[in-house]
Amino acid sequence: MKFLLVEDNIELAEALLQRLRFDGHVIDHADKIEDAIAFSEAGEYDLILLDIMLPDGDGRDFLKKHRAAQNDTPIIILTARSQVSDRISMLDLGADDYVTKPFDHAELEARCRAVLRRRSGAAQTVTRLGDVAFDPVAGVLTIAGDSVRLRNRELRLLELFINAPGQLFSKQKLVDRLFSYDDDVSDNAIEVYVGRLRKHLERSSLRIRTARGLGYSLEHE
Repeated sequence: MKFLLVEDNIELAEALLQRLRFDGHVIDHADKIEDAIAFSEAGEYDLILLDIMLPDGDGRDFLKKHRAAQNDTPIIILTARSQVSDRISMLDLGADDYVTKPFDHAELEARCRAVLRRRSGAAQTVTRLGDVAFDPVAGVLTIAGDSVRLRNRELRLLELFINAPGQLFSKQKLVDRLFSYDDDVSDNAIEVYVGRLRKHLERSSLRIRTARGLGYSLEHE
């Protein structure tokens, strides 16, 4: 998954970045509203973690503009405000959930998973297509009963493909989804990860098709 973290507390931001990246997520970090707007307009995210008190304004203003633009990206508020009225107002503005500071990282991760499950409308995390079962939370691909544990970017690449079988993804689209803006990405990086994923899928009924000059798609034979 690709997340946008909007948080100006450097120590907290670094801890969250380290923890979420360890879990295999791609994270962009903004420490003010201006940068958060720029990131959200330039890229596509699965989830936004949004602080309220930021150097150049109130995170709720970002939330209002985000929802006014018909952007349905899930947003979890990170707030030190614990009063019920504050929490209700943030939910009414369009937040999907909130976590009160200080919080346990495991709780935040659980809330992220819950929000993403609600968005997909799925109570379970396992996706099945043909003879393949894929659990993105556990990072496990199962083919005809045999399990393979995927590396982080292989995992995220398969997650993109298997959630949209038949959809054509350009190389640039895949770069945007698999890497943060800070990553130094070589021209053949996507080819390398597609090649690795193809090897994992060799014994399955799924194939990654190359549309020359256009991109890649996952096909079910």
